[in-house]
Amino acid sequence: MTDVLIDPELPDDADEIRVLNNAAFGQGTEGAIVDALRSASSLTISLVARIGDVVVGHAAFSPVATESPGALVLGLGPVAVIPSEQRRGIGTALVRAGIERVREAGWHGVVVLGHPEYYPRFGFVPASRFGIRCEYDVPDDVFMALELRTDGLRNCAGLARYHAAFALAAP
Repeated sequence: MTDVLIDPELPDDADEIRVLNNAAFGQGTEGAIVDALRSASSLTISLVARIGDVVVGHAAFSPVATESPGALVLGLGPVAVIPSEQRRGIGTALVRAGIERVREAGWHGVVVLGHPEYYPRFGFVPASRFGIRCEYDVPDDVFMALELRTDGLRNCAGLARYHAAFALAAP
């Protein structure tokens, strides 16, 4: 991996983050989701990957509501890397750094709606193992959870709801 620095998003990064999300996903939906999360002060952890002064990757973590009072769960996504830098480990570095920050901040777990071949490398398993269901009608293997502390997701059974911004991309 080229000299990549992973840091928290800065206020001046918003435009670059939107452009790279739109380029990575080939549409404007994910960029709009991140902008809406930011506007709602719901980007709990927002990391960028930089090569020099250029933002080449981004990972967002935002609160997910569960039916369990007191559950501290974040949703991971979107995660994006500019197409010219994909498959070089930048996305992996962003996800690993984000998970570590989420753990350090005391959250109980993370859920992700994503590729079942990609996210298990970080310890994600189908969220159904914890009794957690996604608000969207998706296959069991694409809605995953990662427990960040012993029994952290034990009492989180039920429906998980993402921020309203995600309705822009609802499957």
